[in-house]
This record gives sequence, C-alpha cells and structure tokens, in this order.
Amino acid sequence: MLPVLAAVPADPAQQAIGYPSLFLLVLIGALVPVVPTGALVSSAAVVAFHRTDTAPFTLLLVFAVASLGAFLGDVTLYWLGRRGVGSRNGSRWLEAIRSRAPEERLAQAQARLGEHERAVLVLSRLMPAGRIPVMLACLLARMPLARFARGDVPACLAWAVTYQLIGILGGSLFREPWQGVAAAVGLTLAVSAAPSLWRRMRGRA
Repeated sequence: MLPVLAAVPADPAQQAIGYPSLFLLVLIGALVPVVPTGALVSSAAVVAFHRTDTAPFTLLLVFAVASLGAFLGDVTLYWLGRRGVGSRNGSRWLEAIRSRAPEERLAQAQARLGEHERAVLVLSRLMPAGRIPVMLACLLARMPLARFARGDVPACLAWAVTYQLIGILGGSLFREPWQGVAAAVGLTLAVSAAPSLWRRMRGRA
C-alpha cells in the first residue's frame, strides 16, 4: 500500500505521523529520484478530498506540506550542487545532477534561462524530467542560492497545485478513495513516462 494513504488519516493521533511522512517523502524525492513525489501528492489529495467533513482544511495542509517539502528538497540539492561547482574536484552530488541531465535538455535550459528565468524555473517543475537540467543550467551559470530560491518558490507552489488538482479530479470521479488513488497514481506515472517514450519513438524513427 502506498505510504501516502496514511498522509491524511482520520484519526488526529495518526495525523501527527501522516503529514511529516508526506513531507519527508517529498523532500527525499526532490533529492534522489526514487520517490514518485507527484503521485504521492495526488494520492494524498484524493484521500483529503474524500474526507468531506474537513476536506478544505486537509487539502490545504497537503498543499502546504508538499510545497514546503519540494522547496526545501530543491534548495538543499542546489546548495549541495553549488559546493561541487565551487570545488576543484567537484562533488558526487554535482556528478549525480550531471548524470540526470541529458545534454540536449541542458542546452535548451541554458538557452532559455537567460531570457525567461522565473518562467523556466516554474515550467521545469511542471515538466517531467525538466527540473534537473534547469537546475544544472543554474549551477553552471553560478546563480546565487538566494536567487534560485526566489524563483523556486512559485515553481514548487505551482507543482503542488497541479498534482493536487490531479488528485482532486481522481477523487471526484470515483466513490471509493482507493479507486481515486489508483487513477491519480496511474495518471501521474503516465505523464512522467511520456517524455522518455516520446524520445525513444523519435530515436527509432
């Protein structure tokens, strides 16, 4: 069962565990690509939506927890990357960021960053596999951490809203929460996989 199904529990005592768990999972997912953070947020939104007695409040909490976790994860990863850029020998974090940024996507991010900095940061969070190339472009341009953080705030807010809306849509289409969770997870995973499938099809063509 997805851990996020306990992220918006009905029991107040369980809430003390559920929301921190969601926060930590989103933060870890921003640092390392092992947690499907979009699917987690959408699933939590489904569960919150079905709690009709406190839905607005729980949805607001999911939004706040998810956006804060994403922001702190992004800023931490950027700070670790900047240490590598400033070091003569680099760092494993910088190399990890480089390994996850295809040259084509990096070149596109570098070309657009100078003209539409904040818009590029926001879109990078919304586009599958777009966050890391843009972050690497910012690192190579030696963008200060504070400047990156200012641009990342609206990016994380927009990201949390988008995936929460996917969850609300899934929750509104099905009577049972687990059905909405399954639909939201399937949709977010399909959106995440679409760019790589498209690149493979273009490569074969």
